[in-house]
Amino acid sequence: MTLDHREGTMQGIRSTLSLVVYPLQYTVNLPFRLGEWADTNLRSHQSLLEQNAQLRERQLELEFRQLRLEALETENQRLRALLQSSSRQWEQVLIAELMAVSYEPLRRQLLLNKGSHHGVFEGHPVVDAQGIMGQVIETSRYTSSVLLLTDPRHAIPVQVNRNGLRTLATGNGSPDSLDIRHMPNNADIVEGDLLISSGLDQRFPAGYPVARVSQVIRNPSEPFATIQASPLAHLEQAREVLLVWPASAFEEALAEEEEDA
Repeated sequence: MTLDHREGTMQGIRSTLSLVVYPLQYTVNLPFRLGEWADTNLRSHQSLLEQNAQLRERQLELEFRQLRLEALETENQRLRALLQSSSRQWEQVLIAELMAVSYEPLRRQLLLNKGSHHGVFEGHPVVDAQGIMGQVIETSRYTSSVLLLTDPRHAIPVQVNRNGLRTLATGNGSPDSLDIRHMPNNADIVEGDLLISSGLDQRFPAGYPVARVSQVIRNPSEPFATIQASPLAHLEQAREVLLVWPASAFEEALAEEEEDA
């Protein structure tokens, strides 16, 4: 060692040994370096995944808020249309929302979130912005059941707006059609005629749109024509409806409610 320190005779041997040992050292350290590299990249990848997830959540939140704003705008338009339609007939109206829909075959009923506590009564007319939908057939304190025009149990007296011809429109279970029965073949009614409520049943307001004639079939061998009409109210799409009645009846209902309270 003293000789090596003084004369450096071992320097060349150490250099040679270093060259020989380096690949072994590199090979031994390689797994650790790969581990560090992989850990760094995994952390970066995980960070990117988390950032992307946060961005997606934010995007979904913004899209939801936009959809909500669009839904509110659409709802406001529907409510404005409802309130505008109410001015055409009876003065007092009450907006109700749908709670449930009956999906039984041939049955067309709705459940509303307004009941006797709000003055709703059996036989109460129900309309939307386009026309008559049906009538209340059952009430509880805070809910009511509505029988739609298209239910087979429902019938409403109507008249042809063009000439005043009176008839009866009955439901047939189909969601988009009514039957006009017992009309003679020579009756003055054609496709496209507007049918309005006649008011003869003292239940529905007179002159309110009900349906439009969609089909007229006249068979000379039959005494009556086969006639169908399409309801104008959005029976399958409405989310809010109007309960309407004369001002006097509305005031009486409110007075009774105050007495009950």
